[in-house]
Amino acid sequence: MHKSVRRPPAMENGGGSRRRWGFRRNEEVLSASSISVRGILGSLMKNLDPVDPRPVIPLGHGDPSPFPSFRTTAQAETAVSDAVYSANFNGYAHASGLLPARQAVAEYLSKDLPYKLSEEDVYLTVGCSQAIEVILPVLARPNANILLPRPGFPYYEARAAHSNLQLRYFDLLPDHDWEVDLVSVEALADENTVAIVIINPGNPCGNVFKYQHLKKIAETARKLGILVVADEVYGHLAFGDNPFVPMGVFGSIVPVITLGSISKRWIVPGWKLGWLVVNDTNGILKEEGVIDGIAGLLDISCDPATFIQGAISDILLNTKPEFFSKILNVLREASNICYERTNEIRCITCPSKPEGSMFAMVKLNLDLLEDIVDDFDFCLKLAKEESVIIFPGIYDKAIKPCTIYIWMVFIYHYSVHPGSCDIARECHSMTGDT
Repeated sequence: MHKSVRRPPAMENGGGSRRRWGFRRNEEVLSASSISVRGILGSLMKNLDPVDPRPVIPLGHGDPSPFPSFRTTAQAETAVSDAVYSANFNGYAHASGLLPARQAVAEYLSKDLPYKLSEEDVYLTVGCSQAIEVILPVLARPNANILLPRPGFPYYEARAAHSNLQLRYFDLLPDHDWEVDLVSVEALADENTVAIVIINPGNPCGNVFKYQHLKKIAETARKLGILVVADEVYGHLAFGDNPFVPMGVFGSIVPVITLGSISKRWIVPGWKLGWLVVNDTNGILKEEGVIDGIAGLLDISCDPATFIQGAISDILLNTKPEFFSKILNVLREASNICYERTNEIRCITCPSKPEGSMFAMVKLNLDLLEDIVDDFDFCLKLAKEESVIIFPGIYDKAIKPCTIYIWMVFIYHYSVHPGSCDIARECHSMTGDT
């Protein structure tokens, strides 16, 4: 005798009753998405005029790879091709990454450190984004909080909130080359603070921290008993007066977790090869169980494509210096163009000339803008009226209560749109200028 199977009643068309299903969307996921770079850019893209024949000028996303000026080195392309055709990298890798690849990352990063990293210090990730996704939940515990920079990279806010980490924001000071306000850091931290995030070179401010300032950050973190999460995805993309100094240099003062990737320096964000590296000469992170937490979380995560891992040694260790010099020269010229032209526009000022990464943080003067409510409104109308995408700093109002900022990618000004910084001149309905 067959048991009868209870089935849900058919859904009615028209005015009939509708069954209540037990599943529904997770509102926290949507909330996190709304403050991510992709989520905000998606909102701006939806505001573009579909009948505007002009091409979209994208000044809100740090991906220069489509443009000839920023093509990656032939060394990287050949390394990937060789790895694929070797047929040696078609299988699964260890959760932490292939051993030769981890050794290569350790050797590459050790060149700038006063000590040598080993492969045991290196965990390979699917780009720098996954490195963020790994370290934040590892540090999360009930009532834990993390210190984030403002201005900063919104992905940290989204992922920290998704990991149930409480968020506290410290200021970067625009009148002091976007240095960390260490007084506010000490005031914000308490017994539940687990880490401070430092982004260097800066995204979105385009700053590069000096050695002495980084040392003060390390000493402050040690005093507070917290670790430093050092986002160095733009590492070595420094083209101003300040050289790039990795935070790991101070790994003997305070535990440092370095996050990085080949995405920016090699102009290959789509290859998704990143790393999470432990800089901790005193072994504190191992004693506190953080290392086990990282390894455990990677056991339940996806890992980078093995053929990219197979190519990484050749990419990191054999790329010619001329390639890096060329990229820095292009970034330097693009930065100069952006800085000069933005400061020619009455309603926009750039408080600090970019010296690193691919971004500039600029300030809007709302008194000179017509019918503009805030930075997000400005960006929405710029998208609709001029087909220009610029990223709002709407989540960065902690800088100063009376200033509104936006941030833009300056790489496009050099590569394909040398006049793109002049777009705001054309927004007569916003500025009232002629």
